[in-house]
Amino acid sequence: MSQESRISEESRLREEICRYGRSLFERGLTPGSSGNISLRLPDGGWLVTPTNASLGFLDPARISRLDGEGRLLSGDKPTKEIPLHSALYESRGAARAIVHLHSTHAVAVSMLPEIDPKAVLPPLTPYYLMRTGGTALVPYFRPGDPAVADAIRGLAGRYSSVLLANHGPVVAGDSLEAAVFATEELEETAKLYLLLRNLNPRHLSPAQVQDLVSHFGLTLPEYDGHDHDDGHDHG
Repeated sequence: MSQESRISEESRLREEICRYGRSLFERGLTPGSSGNISLRLPDGGWLVTPTNASLGFLDPARISRLDGEGRLLSGDKPTKEIPLHSALYESRGAARAIVHLHSTHAVAVSMLPEIDPKAVLPPLTPYYLMRTGGTALVPYFRPGDPAVADAIRGLAGRYSSVLLANHGPVVAGDSLEAAVFATEELEETAKLYLLLRNLNPRHLSPAQVQDLVSHFGLTLPEYDGHDHDDGHDHG
């Protein structure tokens, strides 16, 4: 790729971050200056939203440009959640974008006592599984704590969708669009879970989950074809 083409592509990606960030903010999926977005560039560096920046009011020129080691090259000071993004990119080699939100229903689910860390949500809908592949729960860490990186690495790259306890979802995708769509599907499924909690909802059966796996080539680390207890009494 020529220097001119590289600059043009990076400009397009900066605009893409701003467009998706504004959409997420305007729909109430991440309030105030919460949440952050990153994109991995072909040269190994990243574009990442700045610290204390609202996703609804991003300036393409001020988005942080980092090198492959996470050092700031240009733009504003990056989000404090760099260790989180770095660990997920490291463990998910195909990931090209990461979205981290403080979306209300996903955060609420992260606080519930019955949640299975290996399967935060049951298989309520096919699109939850198709978009996210399932979600793991990571224990609470102070925002920006480097120790969260070890918790992410401990998942051994099996999950592209992670929920930080008392904090919010972090989702990787092979494009920014894919990461945004998966994050939105996680939030909507969390909302469904809360609406249906203690109402004995009908989940997808193991056979229905297996059909999705076979038909769409899904990798679902937490669904092994057996019934999973969602942690509360359905009686």
